[in-house]
Amino acid sequence: MTGETQDEGPICPLCGRPIPPEAPQSLHHLVPKLRGGKGGETVRLHQICHNEIHATLTEAELARDYASVAALRAHPRLAKFIGWVAKRPPGFHSKTPGKRRARR
Repeated sequence: MTGETQDEGPICPLCGRPIPPEAPQSLHHLVPKLRGGKGGETVRLHQICHNEIHATLTEAELARDYASVAALRAHPRLAKFIGWVAKRPPGFHSKTPGKRRARR
């Protein structure tokens, strides 16, 4: 699901929607920098998708179990989020919906 569309820019690998140039966006380190991912693979995401990843998973969980787009997409909370955000326009942004994960 990565790549670019001709007119709309790159495709968000998490939600599968185009990322228009004016949409809030960021790079996500598949392995968090603080967990050994500095200089590692990154993916461009909608900012709302990136926010939801970090609201859902700890850095340790990301490094240990969710260091790929496929693993992220399979997480139950993220899968529910993807179903919700996929119905929104490509440039949609809002505060991260739902409760944030509990801090330990």
